[in-house]
Amino acid sequence: MRIGANAVTAMFLLCGIVVAPVQGRAQDETLMAAEKEAVEVENENAAEVVVIETTMGVIKVELWADKAPVTVENFLKYVDDKFFDGLVFHRVIDGFMVQGGGFVPGMAPKAGRAPIKNEARADAPNKRGTVAMARTSAIDSASSQFFVNLVDNQFLNHRDETQNGFGYCAFGRVIDGMDVVDKIGKVKTGRSGHFSDVPVEDVIMKRVYRDGK
Repeated sequence: MRIGANAVTAMFLLCGIVVAPVQGRAQDETLMAAEKEAVEVENENAAEVVVIETTMGVIKVELWADKAPVTVENFLKYVDDKFFDGLVFHRVIDGFMVQGGGFVPGMAPKAGRAPIKNEARADAPNKRGTVAMARTSAIDSASSQFFVNLVDNQFLNHRDETQNGFGYCAFGRVIDGMDVVDKIGKVKTGRSGHFSDVPVEDVIMKRVYRDGK
């Protein structure tokens, strides 16, 4: 049977109508797969956030694993072990910082794990709202105690490799609840045994956990 030109044209048009949705679906599936992969990569690269529920309010801290991987891993280990739950902010100095992570109410110490490497660096300064590791005069002596800077504390920044210039490792920042940190910074303090700058009324970390966990 001879097929006319109009019939051939119609067949091509019909083929086009049938094929186009198939091609469209393939493109959509490819696009969806690419978007899913992008979301997964974004989630992998997203900064970990830790929630600190205190008796004075909630604080959220974003951690900088890209700048201080050893410190963040150490901190999260304490978080996951629920080490901080029930501890107090034991040292508070208005206009400077609030510190916690090493004492229970009554100022009895809670032993942490072995000290870690000091990852202080010049591009992670101790600005207001940053969270940093507390330590002794020894450079690599930080363990579980940390502090939140109430102001820009430039003298704590990394300047050089010497004992006086190495500085304190800032490994994250408060992204929500800085008003709570400021309130803690204003509490009345005094002496407790041989410790100074101790809040008269305990400021307790009730729960510390990864956001969304």
